[in-house]
Amino acid sequence: MPQVPRTAAGGPQPAPRHCRWITVRRAAGDLRTRGGQASCMRSRRARPFTGAPMPMTPLTSPPHDRGTRKLACSRCGLREICLPMGLSGAELRRVDSDLVAHRSKVARGDFLFRQGDPVEAVYAVWTGFFRTRARSADRREQVTGFQMGGELIGLEAIGSSGFLADAVALENSQVCVIRFEALQALAREVPTLQQQVHRTMGREIARRQHLMLLLGGTQPDQRVAAFLLDLTQRMKARGYSASSLHLRMTRRDIGSLLGLTLETVSRSLSRLQAAGLLVVRTRQIQITDAAGLARLVERPPADPARAATPRASRSSTAAT
Repeated sequence: MPQVPRTAAGGPQPAPRHCRWITVRRAAGDLRTRGGQASCMRSRRARPFTGAPMPMTPLTSPPHDRGTRKLACSRCGLREICLPMGLSGAELRRVDSDLVAHRSKVARGDFLFRQGDPVEAVYAVWTGFFRTRARSADRREQVTGFQMGGELIGLEAIGSSGFLADAVALENSQVCVIRFEALQALAREVPTLQQQVHRTMGREIARRQHLMLLLGGTQPDQRVAAFLLDLTQRMKARGYSASSLHLRMTRRDIGSLLGLTLETVSRSLSRLQAAGLLVVRTRQIQITDAAGLARLVERPPADPARAATPRASRSSTAAT
């Protein structure tokens, strides 16, 4: 039977530094030997320490029913790009006390809310990344957007009986829960907050109109380039690199948003890389020529009549 390593005083030898989060069992069945030396076995629930935060536990009930931790918007680093943007000190203190109910965790793959759920709150993303996806009456699904820190989710459902899409966390995330009734009451008393709500809704309308223009008159490479540029600009506003992206979403999700297939998105990324505009490493994107991507997006679409003309006919016309 293998022996448990012991110190000079006779007690069990502590686990080495690299075995943090590893449970050392005294029972012989929990020890493994290698070359006559006893080694510790990782517990099933334990995780090796890598310096990164431990994954969040999935929620088993709706996010706005869990936790009681209050969030002070006045001390939040995202307040200048979130709902409290432009508020005075007194208004921020009012927001701290009356607006945000609490902060909730949403594990990767969990729903923040589902399409049709009653609108009891809207959510401000504090950390993490979300995808919203709507379903039609015939069960067809369409990705409608991706939300990151400082952006609101569910605001478009104001005036509706239920949410208009599903919201799913693409990574372990946290949201600030803003009760809908509290938002309405406070917006009436704080005009600056009401103006910010209107600006936020206006930006969302403008973004959707821009997406419609992309879908209506651009080529696949232009759509992908515009998507990447929009993502880099939003990341830059949050203090992240404007040239290095880690895509939390899949290529299928990107294609659903842009009206493209998964294969078309992959081919577009390959063409953009061949043109020297970016470098692709699975989900890691390095933008090497942002100006070139912008020129590609701004390039006018081809003439539909000319595009519909057979190439042979155009050649014979040019020859005459």
